[in-house]
Amino acid sequence: MAATPPKPAATTPRRKVSRHRGEGQWAMGHFTPLNGNEQTKKDDDGLNVRTRIETIYSKRGFDSIDPGDLRGRMRWWGLYTQRRQGIDGGKTAILEPEELDDSYFMLRVRIDGGALTTAQLRVIGEISQEFARGTADITDRQNVQYHWIRIEDVPEIWNRLEAVGLSTVTACGDTPRVMIGSPVAGIAEDEIIDGTPALEEMKRRVLNNPAYSNLPRKFKTAISGSPVQDVVHEINDVAFVGVEHPEHGPGFDLWVGGGLSTNPKLGVRLGAWVPLDEVPDVYEGVISIFRDYGYRRLRNRARLKFLVADWGAEKFRQVLEDEYLERKLTDGPAPAEPTTRWRDHIGVHRQKDGRYYVGFAPRVGRVDGTTLTKVADLAEAHGSGRVRTTVEQKMIILDVEEGRVDSLVESLEALDLSARPSTFRRGTMACTGIEFCKLAIVETKARGASLIDELERRLPDFDEPLTINLNGCPNACARIQTADIGLKGQLVLNDRGEQVEGYQVHLGGALGLEAGFGRKVRGLKVTAAELPDYVERVLKRYRAGREDGERFATWAARASEEDLS
Repeated sequence: MAATPPKPAATTPRRKVSRHRGEGQWAMGHFTPLNGNEQTKKDDDGLNVRTRIETIYSKRGFDSIDPGDLRGRMRWWGLYTQRRQGIDGGKTAILEPEELDDSYFMLRVRIDGGALTTAQLRVIGEISQEFARGTADITDRQNVQYHWIRIEDVPEIWNRLEAVGLSTVTACGDTPRVMIGSPVAGIAEDEIIDGTPALEEMKRRVLNNPAYSNLPRKFKTAISGSPVQDVVHEINDVAFVGVEHPEHGPGFDLWVGGGLSTNPKLGVRLGAWVPLDEVPDVYEGVISIFRDYGYRRLRNRARLKFLVADWGAEKFRQVLEDEYLERKLTDGPAPAEPTTRWRDHIGVHRQKDGRYYVGFAPRVGRVDGTTLTKVADLAEAHGSGRVRTTVEQKMIILDVEEGRVDSLVESLEALDLSARPSTFRRGTMACTGIEFCKLAIVETKARGASLIDELERRLPDFDEPLTINLNGCPNACARIQTADIGLKGQLVLNDRGEQVEGYQVHLGGALGLEAGFGRKVRGLKVTAAELPDYVERVLKRYRAGREDGERFATWAARASEEDLS
């Protein structure tokens, strides 16, 4: 029997041939925008929106703002619309952006390295009082955030900030965000190396530079030569950590690919030692790799951590050396373990010049313009006029003579800014929360402050280092995965079956010593009303069941689910 002949080619279905889009990596030739955000950036550089703000929007008002600028490019100058008042957390993921938007803005002032003069701090405080209804929160990236900002006032705010050397440029957006640095750089007695010159040169090269104003997503930078490891280097896109090389002396260990949000990853070491004068070149190489090879197809995979996870440390270092530096990096040692479990510089500490610095704690980073101007007054009266912010939502006054320390500490206490805080005040951090954030589901700032008061009353003798981080949504701005007790805001059911504000609990996270992400106990959620009872209960179990000197994180990793519930 003869074989059946094939069908004529004309009747055979033809497969559609299309060019593979890849991940939208520029270095692979994929320049066509693959989502609306990439199209918006291609249509116009976010840096250019400033001119429209100054010449059009500030004169014609909120309703004149182009949507592409309002929810996109204005972030390049530190502006986000804030949450419309009265919208509960259950509507966060349901409403359209224009329904969530208020006609007021959050404005973020970048404070690279946390370094401020009293003149700058006083201007920040005055702007808060005049334009922001007194708001001026200290963030966990050393910035200050205002709320209630009107578009009509933005040019004047910029003028005042820039007159004292401050800026909001690329404080948000798909850009190089604020560069965090050791708040005691150049003054601490135990410092390995001062990274300030490198930080200043990195800023000079990339800020306001169109070559780096269109990155796949935000890019976070840290540098510190402190043995305390005070810049949470493990969760930055790039970090330079002070180390002593056995042959070459002090320099920096290079880390890349850290980040939290809904897919947390700790940064990885490239095994490279970088001398101070080469840090800016290496930094520029890393940020250029992100720009050129970073994934631009899906926003939720566009951070550098995903590229590093796919490539691995060896390939990333090779590309950095071969394509961007055109030379080999020097192998180097890993950083030593941090010298203290507290990395916030709270309290009184001797400087290398014999004077002292005094670190103090606002409640969950919440201050106001009047308080900041008073801090400026105290820093001038007791120090040299230098102030710092930290990545733990704290502040430091530098250069205090020994005879003025006690007076300063007492004056700070009178402002409810404690240099001798309880564990709970010292270790509790909170993001912006539902009060102003359009992504939030629950309250955080006020709840964090009330939690501190309750725990101080219930456990007055608890003095172990402990971190409690409250976040209003899953995005981890308050670093919930790396806290001893991390609280991720969500709506939960109370004992009457009603949907109320509450938190998913993460336990035993840490940075620095034994860095890792917290443990989630199956089904462990607490309502906001139950929160003080829950934290009290788990801390009492920790004290009853811990071994000598055992940290909370270590205990939480081995404790039974019953003990953690």
